Amino acid sequence: MEQLLEYFGVITGLLYLLLEIRQHKAMWIVGFLTSLVYVFVFFFSKIYADMGLNIYYVAISIYGFWKWAQTDKTVQEERPAEETILYRHITWPLFAGIAFAILAIYALIYYVLHNYTDSPIPMGDAFTTSVGIVATWMLARRIIEHWIFWVIVNFVSVYLYYIRGLYPTLFLYLCYAILAIIGYITWKKKGINTNGNII
Repeated sequence: MEQLLEYFGVITGLLYLLLEIRQHKAMWIVGFLTSLVYVFVFFFSKIYADMGLNIYYVAISIYGFWKWAQTDKTVQEERPAEETILYRHITWPLFAGIAFAILAIYALIYYVLHNYTDSPIPMGDAFTTSVGIVATWMLARRIIEHWIFWVIVNFVSVYLYYIRGLYPTLFLYLCYAILAIIGYITWKKKGINTNGNII
């Protein structure tokens, strides 16, 4: 059953990322299902911070769908019908806040994992979780640099899942890393930079 859930998560996870690259709102629904499945996959594998991260993903999928629906409604008359990708760039003050948030979340998660769980990879688990939390918030706000954060997280995750023997998930995150690079290029090439005015 656990392996079946993992394969289901891999399939929906790839679909999620393809929808994310195209900035299709359905990505949030698919992401909700993928995250729900991975809550159980990571629980059984004792990767507790990633399990918690997926609980967060379930919740932020609802927020992201609502946020994107609001943005699309606001700008539908201001852009060409065929142009569907909107983004904005991170600012230096926002980057400083994001860096601080990642460090604070990392420290808290590492402390809990190291002292109160039997996690075999507390440092790596805390890193991917803390960066993932912030990167998903950046995606909900359509900040294009979220793709760069995901490239780093996904390559680290490939190593972690190799250690834990989660080979289908390892393959998924390798695809995530490659598609995150493609996603950044696609948004940059085909998108409209709103400079934070409407999103």
